[in-house]
Amino acid sequence: MDIAGSRVLVAGATGVLGGALTAELVGRGARPVLAGRDLGRLAAAASALQDAPTVVFDAYDPSSCARAVHAGAARLGGLDAVVTAFGSVAFGTAEEVGDDIAEHLMAVNALAPIAFFRAALDVLEPGSAIAALTGVVAQRPQPGMADYSASKAALSAWLRAVRGEARGRGVQVLDVRPGHIDTGLADRPLVGTAPPLPAGADPRQVVAAVADALSTGAELVRTTENGAAVVERRDR
Repeated sequence: MDIAGSRVLVAGATGVLGGALTAELVGRGARPVLAGRDLGRLAAAASALQDAPTVVFDAYDPSSCARAVHAGAARLGGLDAVVTAFGSVAFGTAEEVGDDIAEHLMAVNALAPIAFFRAALDVLEPGSAIAALTGVVAQRPQPGMADYSASKAALSAWLRAVRGEARGRGVQVLDVRPGHIDTGLADRPLVGTAPPLPAGADPRQVVAAVADALSTGAELVRTTENGAAVVERRDR
């Protein structure tokens, strides 16, 4: 995908990572649609980006996610990429987390992004892309984070299956699986307390790698043990 001039919807654009990714894409010439939940934060983010168009969604309402995609496409006359960069986290053993929190995590971390992408596949043309922030836990589930890991793994599995469907249509499917990034999310869990975490990867390196991956048709972004972001052509 050629980022210069591309029309990109970023869901979660008011968050730390989503905001950084939006700025990176705009710096490379993209035209963004900012999607978020909080009207005030959306307005502030849009103001900083020359009044970029905005759409509202509720991650606990999949139909609102689909509407956001169609509204974003209408605002820009189409979309070339849809990226999700939002989520919730919870810490604790499986019995401590419980069913209600597990349901919330699955809804926000898996079903909401899937709703964005299902709608995106209706409007995207060949040469376009979908991309999601899943995280290393999608590949290496962690004790004390079972339900969070499961929600991210569910999204990652969906992306891998859909990649096979989308490839023939010329739509790139990018899975972004960084390790811990210091965005403040771990300080705002639904329940529990974060365990000791390694030093967070630099968000700027991660979003630069995401932009590189989008521009080269790559399938995976990950971080190494020292926090360096790596782009891989194929998700093996």
